Amino acid sequence: MWLIFALLSSIFAALTSILAKVGINGVDSTLATAIRTIVVLVASWAMVLVTGCGHGIHGLSTKSWLFLILSGLATGVSWLCYYKALQIGEVAKVASVDKLSIVFTIIFACIFLHESLTWKSVLGMLLIASGTILMVL
Repeated sequence: MWLIFALLSSIFAALTSILAKVGINGVDSTLATAIRTIVVLVASWAMVLVTGCGHGIHGLSTKSWLFLILSGLATGVSWLCYYKALQIGEVAKVASVDKLSIVFTIIFACIFLHESLTWKSVLGMLLIASGTILMVL
């Protein structure tokens, strides 16, 4: 089931880039990011209400709060940078470089989460990095 959600995520991420590029035409990228964030906020809380999972908020530990807040801040900075890059660059190139996040995620997962690094992971990272270089040249 995770694969279906991951594929849907990649499809919607692709649509996000295309829709954003059209939407930010003549709009400050920071303002566009703020509008996008409001939409995500409303949609997320609507899902919490519809699914009834909001009761779990009372059981969150301080550690969970801290890391969810830090994750939110990282997301916000990522979106601000992404929208600025979209505004001044080509979508295909910006999206390609953005997908280097996969390489950084694997590296950070090894360092901070002590996940194993296999030869397949290394090869995959090298292929992604090489593909990114080819896309932006």
